[in-house]
Amino acid sequence: MLVVTATEAVSCGDAVSALIPCGSFLVGSGPPKPSAECCQSAQTLNKMAATLATRRALCQCLKQTGPSFGVKPERAKQLPPLCKLKLNIPVSPSVDCNKVQ
Repeated sequence: MLVVTATEAVSCGDAVSALIPCGSFLVGSGPPKPSAECCQSAQTLNKMAATLATRRALCQCLKQTGPSFGVKPERAKQLPPLCKLKLNIPVSPSVDCNKVQ
């Protein structure tokens, strides 16, 4: 599991690594619900997005890397409610990351 304090910057690589447990769910090859490990990792990543700059950077990272990993947008949209996440970053391939608050 990724261990980074909220005061440290989160790199794009860290974000992608944090979501590895969600991989099979996000690409649609796994079960219809994310695993507990996936949800825990997603919640940790969400907590690390504490600043505006970090949220915008993570938004851009996930927007750019998602398609290269074969992430299905409909699965990505399902992750927050299934993992009980209150997201600071909208889940959409067309989101304008510069408008993320």
